[in-house]
Amino acid sequence: VILVGVSTRENDDTEDSLDELKDLVKTAGAEAVGRVIQKRELVHPGTYVGKGKIEEIRELLWELDATGIVCDDELSPAQMNNLTDILDVKVMDRTMVILDIFAGRASTSEGKIQVELAQLKYRQSQLTGAGRAMSRLGGPGEKKLEMDRRLIKNRIAQLNRELREVKRHRELTREQRTKNRIPVVAIVGYTYAGKSTLLNTLTGAGVLQEDQLFATLDPTTRSRKLPSGQEILLTDTVGFIRKLPHHLIDAFKSTLEEAKYADLILHVVDASNPQMDEQMYVVYETLQRLEAMDKPVVTAFNKMDRIGESLTVRDFKADRIVQVSAKTGEGLEALLQAIEEILREQKIYIERVYSYQESGKIQLIRKYGELLEEEYKEDGIHVSAYVPKELDGRV
Repeated sequence: VILVGVSTRENDDTEDSLDELKDLVKTAGAEAVGRVIQKRELVHPGTYVGKGKIEEIRELLWELDATGIVCDDELSPAQMNNLTDILDVKVMDRTMVILDIFAGRASTSEGKIQVELAQLKYRQSQLTGAGRAMSRLGGPGEKKLEMDRRLIKNRIAQLNRELREVKRHRELTREQRTKNRIPVVAIVGYTYAGKSTLLNTLTGAGVLQEDQLFATLDPTTRSRKLPSGQEILLTDTVGFIRKLPHHLIDAFKSTLEEAKYADLILHVVDASNPQMDEQMYVVYETLQRLEAMDKPVVTAFNKMDRIGESLTVRDFKADRIVQVSAKTGEGLEALLQAIEEILREQKIYIERVYSYQESGKIQLIRKYGELLEEEYKEDGIHVSAYVPKELDGRV
């Protein structure tokens, strides 16, 4: 395939975006053999790129023996139809490629529902545009279109019902966690930053880790003990990416909401990537869209083993930053320490003496808080600890 992008202003990120599109295309199973970028004030409303560029693309298709083009933005139905008619090859856009990858990666029933829902919503938006062209023709075409629309609408309604059921189940699990008072840490980051490798190294979770975009689609939750002995739950989330189709944000809201309900966000950044700053911006922008920016953030600059010289890394939005290598294990103790310190800030410090009959309360502290000292004396058990605010009344 040939990649096609439109640059609407000087020094924008079109080149980087096409590099990423090349990786997406490769992940989806195709090969990018060329690229065309047009500098325009605005995307062409009818054909995405102008007439001259279309001729250039036509020649390139013939020259490189390519069988299709992939545009870097979501195409309108009119743009899709016009380009297909003019070039007579398969025309795809970034959204289609991402949806295709997601469809191949979903393994749980929830993942499959969400992917199908996103695909149908995308198809529905394409049919809306096709409707205007069809309605002028009348006849059988229009009937088929109406039928397609109705089938899609019914299927979307059914999937939404199924998703509501899944969401209810997820909320019950979440309530259970809240009741248990085990802190939840949501791992977020740009796709390809090494989130799954980090989860595997910390917990031995056995999550698929590949050098591919969106290697993990379904969230995985695993427990891990902090240096103080306190248990936390680490939840992996789907990787973020620039120009993430809004159909997907909607469909994957319940998965991504793990970040919204977590006690702390662990933001994993690929420090070896030259586009590190832009990727961090995309992650924070997506968290903003999910209304999950009110949480404390620990940023782990990952893949430090790939960086020869020392690199100055900074993240002004984070409460703590740590340099790590999920592959070699370097910096992971410091990372757990940082998580512990932030979680400790959400607790209260207590010093109390318990009678020997009240030793059950110490078990509560050990499980949900952080027991610093316990000393058995004649008058009882002397304890100093950090406990979650909501547990204070019970202990």
